[in-house]
Amino acid sequence: MQPVLVEGSLCALRKFLTNSVVMSQHPPRLLGQQEAQAVDEELFNEYQFSVDQLMEIAGLSVAEVVANCYPLTGYGKASPAVLFCCGPGNNGGDGLVAARHLKCFGYFSTVFYPKRPAKPLYQGLTTQCQKMGVAFIDELPSADVINGTYDVVVDALFGFSFKGAPRAPFDTVLSTLGLVMTPLVSVDIPSGWHVEDGDTSGNGLKPETLISLTAPKKCTAHFKGKNHYLGMRLVPQNLANKYNLHLPLYKGTSQFIKL
Repeated sequence: MQPVLVEGSLCALRKFLTNSVVMSQHPPRLLGQQEAQAVDEELFNEYQFSVDQLMEIAGLSVAEVVANCYPLTGYGKASPAVLFCCGPGNNGGDGLVAARHLKCFGYFSTVFYPKRPAKPLYQGLTTQCQKMGVAFIDELPSADVINGTYDVVVDALFGFSFKGAPRAPFDTVLSTLGLVMTPLVSVDIPSGWHVEDGDTSGNGLKPETLISLTAPKKCTAHFKGKNHYLGMRLVPQNLANKYNLHLPLYKGTSQFIKL
């Protein structure tokens, strides 16, 4: 027996569908630093997500984007080599998760992780990578060596909460990455950029691919690279509505969408 919709219900349904289509056609709203932090806090406190849950979803999104942009079949070898440069915070944790997933996808993942926090979360992520065959290096090679060794480089050094000038050893790391010709992928924001104003120095990283997480940040208005993706398909609709995020409609079961 088919359900019967009264005229009021039909009107409500039409309004809901119309609003959904209009929202999907809006460009995503770009967030400033305080708004991005507020969204994260609500995910933690109101919706009871844990840090490791968000990190796992973020890292999976990054891994899926890398596999989509730089597929296994595009390099004429069994396992394309991906170098992850990971910082000491959550952005670095996202990179560790992505390195593990890409290893499972068939890539050869290598991690440069110069400052390792003594927190169980990061220690666990490191152990998982090591146990699954992800390589770790203690020193970042020169740009020439990186170009000749790796097929993709992932910048997972600093996220949207970073402020100020990078300190050692990351100032040198950023200088080296700035010379690299291998395709560079930045996680959430290019490390060293101002989260709202972008590359204020004019000498910052120029990634080929940028993967915004949760919602794109204001600095992405200055991104001139080839690929811009959005990942972390987890934002509750009520939260998206509260901050007028205008998130795009993801396709199928994908954890990312190209903007």
